[in-house]
Amino acid sequence: MKAAGIVLCALVVCAAASGTTLPSATQLEVRLTSRVASNASKAQDAVSAVVIAPVVMGGEIVLPAGVAVKGVVKQAVPIKTPQDRAALELEFTSLAPETAPAIPIEAKVVGVDNAREKVNAGRIDGILASETISSRLESGVEKVTEKHSGFGGFLETMKTAVLKEPEPEIVYEPGVEMTLELAKPAEVKTKLPVPQLAAVTPEEALYRFVNAQPFQTKTEGQGIPSDMTNVMFIASEEQLKAAFTAAGWSTAAQLNSMSGLETFRAIAEMRGYKEAPMSVLILDGQKPSVVFQKQNNTFAMRHHLRIWRRPDTFEGSTVWVCAATHDIGIEFSPEKRNFIHKIDSEIDRERAKVVNDLLFGGHLKALSIVDRPQTPRHSMNATGDKLETDGRMAVVLLQ
Repeated sequence: MKAAGIVLCALVVCAAASGTTLPSATQLEVRLTSRVASNASKAQDAVSAVVIAPVVMGGEIVLPAGVAVKGVVKQAVPIKTPQDRAALELEFTSLAPETAPAIPIEAKVVGVDNAREKVNAGRIDGILASETISSRLESGVEKVTEKHSGFGGFLETMKTAVLKEPEPEIVYEPGVEMTLELAKPAEVKTKLPVPQLAAVTPEEALYRFVNAQPFQTKTEGQGIPSDMTNVMFIASEEQLKAAFTAAGWSTAAQLNSMSGLETFRAIAEMRGYKEAPMSVLILDGQKPSVVFQKQNNTFAMRHHLRIWRRPDTFEGSTVWVCAATHDIGIEFSPEKRNFIHKIDSEIDRERAKVVNDLLFGGHLKALSIVDRPQTPRHSMNATGDKLETDGRMAVVLLQ
């Protein structure tokens, strides 16, 4: 998501540029507002989305969040045999601002956020059922049955009771997020309205307050340094939960045997689990007060936040600090005897994702980006992933 990485520093721009040309290869972060599916959509069916992250050029917002995007299904290929891959291809043809004429575009999908599918030259290719752990277990049970029919039958019964058949069709409900790329330049002739955000004040007091907060979490038990804090919220608990609910984030289940089993099912069936539990990290001796995550159709990838309520307040308001990271894959760790997520090392991108989502949801009242000179720019989390950051914290005042 290239656009999100630069938006964070430019959200306080007061006006959009007019008479601007979006160059080819400009990327747009969008959220579907209509459903598409390889086994239900047809060629030329309408598809719609909305821009969720402002596009910034030369320090000015040239395309604000909230602009509608229109297009059509170019092709939808359902599965006919177990050896087939489902496929979807979408083409987007116009931007439709509420206050200006439609802007013709030619754009294709280059990425689907947190998706198990791959995008190749604008076409979304589905998974094969045989690629899932569930299917490989089926193969293993068949081999056992050939030699030991009774035991094989028992294993088959257990597998059927625990796991479902994988669903290899591509089904994207409204809310799925995508990255589009312009195939040719698009001209924005009219100035478009953009949000006008104030800074969080008083600035000097905020700087001191932010730099007095702990900046790195630790694992529970062993105390190994892990994720960095990178966002602060000034809000009541009700405002915090309302803001993330409006932005499409979910809470997480407690980590226990039941949620562990459901996690295994999600991994084996290669599907999502939007309330999946998170491992516990400690900040200043405390477990997270609130956790949020955003998934699509695979447990292997998710945006996720651990949030701690701080004991002190800022200007009389409740304060929360957050470690925001993006899980981009999953692997089995022989040392931990468990599945562990791999994260995007460029954690500033996830900081921008959080801010953009709250801005789009209409709950962001003020924003400041605060330097933290003592925060390391290069670090590592407890599972060995690199952490790269400019060290700054986004401070968000919610409404």
